Amino acid sequence: MNTLAEKRPDLPATSHLGQSDLPFVTFMEGLELQVLHVSIESGLWVVRTRFAPGVTLPRHRHTGEVYALTSSGSWKYLEHPDLNTAGSYLYEPAGSVHTLHVPETNTEVTEVWFAIQGANLNLDEQGEVDSVWDAAFILETYRELCKAEGLDCSKVIIT
Repeated sequence: MNTLAEKRPDLPATSHLGQSDLPFVTFMEGLELQVLHVSIESGLWVVRTRFAPGVTLPRHRHTGEVYALTSSGSWKYLEHPDLNTAGSYLYEPAGSVHTLHVPETNTEVTEVWFAIQGANLNLDEQGEVDSVWDAAFILETYRELCKAEGLDCSKVIIT
């Protein structure tokens, strides 16, 4: 059987990653990260995250849109009543400000897939930018963490 790629060699090839093709590493206490795809040029970073119960990330503002799909567990933004559970999809417009929190009552790890355009501007108590997490930072940090643990991260899709 001829595939579409065989019929149309002018089409770009697709990139595929299996569930275990890339390692999870500890990004910060209670948060493991698997970087799937990064485009420094467009500012895109796609990650799978695993949050331990009780984790709260720094309050932050997004410079671009965010798409999230929850696979297990639950989480919410402290500023909003909605609880994201397995199967939940979340869209965040650019400019949104919030604090991601995983309830202490969760009995399992919370796993969420995020596609993030632009940066997370982490804010201090006064609302000033304290740190910036963007595609370049995430890729560099992931590579450093993998190297420190002797893990291979060469399959990250970089476009």
